[in-house]
Amino acid sequence: MAMRWEPFLDQIRERGEYENPEEAARAARTVLALLGAHVVGDVRAELAARLPDELALVLLNPLQAREPLSPERFVRATAAWIEGATEQTAAWDVGAVLSVTADAAGEDLTRRVLLQLPAGYDLLFGHPQQP
Repeated sequence: MAMRWEPFLDQIRERGEYENPEEAARAARTVLALLGAHVVGDVRAELAARLPDELALVLLNPLQAREPLSPERFVRATAAWIEGATEQTAAWDVGAVLSVTADAAGEDLTRRVLLQLPAGYDLLFGHPQQP
């Protein structure tokens, strides 16, 4: 079941401590557009189905990545796409968006998303893997 736009954005706004919904929406669109290039097939379709329609389209029509980005490079790429962002603010954006996305996805789907990503993304999603 897809989350609705306002509750999803409210959670991102709260976790990211954004001043307005526009900042939260910009972070969500950028992070999910980058994530969409890394997640493929049924997993991407299932994740899109749990997101608000506006963000499902972003995930399904991603920014292209020539190679899977490490978590650090993913944060750097996010900073490059958000005007005025630094790596520190981008790390905050990524954490806020991906942790809310993980909540919307649920434990099983989040685990399957993480299997498609390079090591270290578990921390960005706020779901550290147990050793």
